[in-house]
Amino acid sequence: MTTPLAEVLDEQHAADLRKAARTLLKAPLLLARGRHADEFRLVRRHASELREWFDRNTGWSLQVDAETARLRKIPGVFTDATHPAREATRAANPFTRRRYVLLCLALAALERGEAQIALGRLADQVVLDAADPQLARAGIEFTLDRRDERLDLAAVVRLLLGLGVLRRVAGDEEAYISGAGDVLYDVERRVLAGLLATRRGPSTVHAEALDDRLHELVSETALDSDELRFRAMRHSLTRRLLDDPVLYYDELTDAELGYLTRQRGFLTARITELTGLVPEIRAEGIAMVDPDDDLTDVRMPEQGTHGHITLLLAEYLAGAADAVTTDQLARRVRELAAEHGGFWAKSARDPGMEAELVEQAVTRLTALGLVSRTAHGIVPRPALARYAVGDPVVLEPGTARMPAQRKAGPS
Repeated sequence: MTTPLAEVLDEQHAADLRKAARTLLKAPLLLARGRHADEFRLVRRHASELREWFDRNTGWSLQVDAETARLRKIPGVFTDATHPAREATRAANPFTRRRYVLLCLALAALERGEAQIALGRLADQVVLDAADPQLARAGIEFTLDRRDERLDLAAVVRLLLGLGVLRRVAGDEEAYISGAGDVLYDVERRVLAGLLATRRGPSTVHAEALDDRLHELVSETALDSDELRFRAMRHSLTRRLLDDPVLYYDELTDAELGYLTRQRGFLTARITELTGLVPEIRAEGIAMVDPDDDLTDVRMPEQGTHGHITLLLAEYLAGAADAVTTDQLARRVRELAAEHGGFWAKSARDPGMEAELVEQAVTRLTALGLVSRTAHGIVPRPALARYAVGDPVVLEPGTARMPAQRKAGPS
């Protein structure tokens, strides 16, 4: 039986719309040129539908023009520090406080600058702006005389190169770091202008505390009616379902929990229709699971030594009744090394590596909402119980690889 043409076209339209939405969730800033050129054209083609969906369900605005597509995402939780900006290099080191300040100063300098700028000139402007008395009172000081400070500025520049704000014309950052040369960049002003994702200008915010400042930057109109309050809850919950690994009920206010209880089917169905994410509903919360496994920046389980250690520690933590200290986890890593070290990289078996391995594992598990850091130690969250470890897989006689990692079924 032949499928009607209209049905085929509808299915293709839905598939293209889903691909465009997933692309924006992974890369909220797309350029017409470069590695996302095809995805950009798809987003531009479906811009009207995408704009309407994100505005209604999340409160995120989508701006698309001939050169850029920018989904201005606002997080559901402002204080989540588990997904930091990372240097666009193989090391992928997370940004420190100093790098974030340097990033803001660099963006301010670029906004005031010309269409081209040299890294040395940018550095001079950053040093000048960093002399502001308010920054000095906050303990921020930059001279960029030291190599570590120049490394931080180079990391900021590489992030901006990855975002498309800067385009390298000549030179190399390594030459600047070593003091042997300079670098020239084109400044993509249209991309630069689209970076800020706020509802009001930062200069209009007068709150002192960080949390209050963040809320003022993205605050909506006064929630003086039930309709506006329900809309705000719908936006917040949908953002968290899209962005957070797990939405735990005990993290919600009574009003949010009541709204989610009534509207859970509607909210999750709308997300599934657009993105293909599937709701996994448990007694403790909801996780929107991605069958295609490409809508995440942190994976669990993951191949490699660090992935295996993280999985083994997750299994250990899942069986803990109380908080577990990092020293206890370090001792557990030493025990695991005796049993599984043959599958690990040599550096992971070196004496004294336990603390670093534990920190990497706990950072990953925290980012995935599987554990929490407290003053008493590491506390497992309910979703951690869904992970388990399989047996070693022998590829051929005399050769074995790391034990296969398996995701357990619902607990």
